[in-house]
Amino acid sequence: MKIVSITSCSTGIAHTYMAAESLEIAAKNRDIEIKVETQGSIGAENVLSEAEIAQADAVIIAASTTVNKDRFVGKHLLEVDVNEAIDHPDDLFDRAPNAPIYESSSVAKSEGKSEKSGIYSHLMTGVSYMIPFVVAGGICIALAFAFGGINSEGELASSINELGGIAMGLMWPILGGYVAFSVADRPGLVPGMVAGMVASNMNAGFLGALLGGFLAGYTVLGLKKVLKLPSAFSGLLPVLILPVISVLFVGLIMKFVVGIPITALNEGITTWLNGLSGMNSVLLGLLLGGMMAIDLAGPIGKAAYFFGVASLTNLATGETSTIMAAVMISGMVPPLAMALSSTVLGKNLYTKEEREAGKSAWVLGLSFISEGAIPFAAADPIRVLASVTIGSAITGGLSMIFNCGIAVPHGGFFIFLIPGAVNNVLMYVLALLVGTAISGFLVTAVKMYARRNQATSNQRIEEE
Repeated sequence: MKIVSITSCSTGIAHTYMAAESLEIAAKNRDIEIKVETQGSIGAENVLSEAEIAQADAVIIAASTTVNKDRFVGKHLLEVDVNEAIDHPDDLFDRAPNAPIYESSSVAKSEGKSEKSGIYSHLMTGVSYMIPFVVAGGICIALAFAFGGINSEGELASSINELGGIAMGLMWPILGGYVAFSVADRPGLVPGMVAGMVASNMNAGFLGALLGGFLAGYTVLGLKKVLKLPSAFSGLLPVLILPVISVLFVGLIMKFVVGIPITALNEGITTWLNGLSGMNSVLLGLLLGGMMAIDLAGPIGKAAYFFGVASLTNLATGETSTIMAAVMISGMVPPLAMALSSTVLGKNLYTKEEREAGKSAWVLGLSFISEGAIPFAAADPIRVLASVTIGSAITGGLSMIFNCGIAVPHGGFFIFLIPGAVNNVLMYVLALLVGTAISGFLVTAVKMYARRNQATSNQRIEEE
């Protein structure tokens, strides 16, 4: 059997390549010929050729973003979330040959895909395009602090800070634009970006840009069904009529209907967050910390992350966010804890492959890539996720107690070295060490306990 596949995740970093590797390993074990095209943050790699697609018995698309399927018309096509390829590759190989024949983007719906998963896919498509702007802008701002202090003094520092601000300022238009693009293809891009820019100008933030993107996308879909032109004028539809009508409709709805309550909600949340102190702030840190670990950068973790980003974007240049600080430091704990457990505390509790993954997890954790813990969670989800969630929650709470703040939305441990990027950096490091140690020792202990119980159970069976 020959299979071709595409993998893609919302960030285009870890899940994309882990899913590809999982499929390739499972295919090798079953003597299945497979080629996997990865659509990551650096673009498509190992691109499928027309000949390879033509020879394939089935297509597997494992993605949390929208993937163009026009190449696969006439093939058995199975479309699932990227995590299914990581966790259950053999099941996908069993299902793929019996999957529906893909007809066209307007007709076929792949097995297992509901409207709910479609909406999530549209959201993740927008997020995947937005994250590089957030990261690039945040790192540029951090570098400006390094060259010119927290106020970015000097021409070079000021220029770098300006570039960072431009990149960060584009994240809401990009989010809105590519959510709409995912819903309605290329015609949705223009009204979606305009909706995102309106949300940015009105201080409606993440929620405003997100709603604007969906509004733009489904508006364009509706217009394409309603507007029917003679063939001689059909060329005007995508370049003139759809952009103008959709921009006017979506822009005005955003400005006078949707944007006003969303802006009020956003400003209310900001005021509430700024007023948090004492136990309330600690509880928020515990909650956000736990959310960052409970699904390892899945939907819950991303919700916490963008809550942190939103708190940062509402601050003036040079100010730091305690919420973003709690979110980032908590997200570093899971891979670091698993690295500690698998390479230091309990080597004998892990397979050779897991110990190798533990070495990589050190770097991934320091880089704030929570997905570095996924190989361990896939093998032992209950013990691993429970252990890392506890340590991450404690780290988030400690970060709040220590009043640590951060001025950028990404970068991990490397941001700690930049003067002015982190408030109370020593206590920030302490919070990370405490949470990592707690989770590392906890997961080691529960695994050791489980192994002893299993050994005792096996001994009793033998005696009986």
